[in-house]
Amino acid sequence: MGPMRPAIWLPPLLWMALILTLSSDVGSAQHTSRFLVPLLRALWPDVDPQQVQAVHFALRKAAHLTEYAVLAVLWFRALAAGRGWTAGRAAGLALALSVACAIVDETSQSFTPSRGGSAADVALDGTGALLA
Repeated sequence: MGPMRPAIWLPPLLWMALILTLSSDVGSAQHTSRFLVPLLRALWPDVDPQQVQAVHFALRKAAHLTEYAVLAVLWFRALAAGRGWTAGRAAGLALALSVACAIVDETSQSFTPSRGGSAADVALDGTGALLA
């Protein structure tokens, strides 16, 4: 069994804290649209407002894939280095921990008025973790 060094374990824990923070009202579509929609309009001034909303939606879904891919990589790194496990065992547990975080994330969103928990988002999050 490897050492329990904070340098190994802190990154996935901090990343999970960031994910769960963004699950609050702070990361709602209403709040992200305040900076993403003006940015998209500045980049493409002639784009139809419905297209801007579609791109905003797509960016938010891409964020699901990306944030959980990063989480899975951070867990894999911690488990492989910190525990000395085989790559397969570390990858399996990294995936399981990432999906567990996604379930907690979406469950907490279901209790936030400006958010909505979604099984489809858990699947999207799990896909990001699996791809990593």
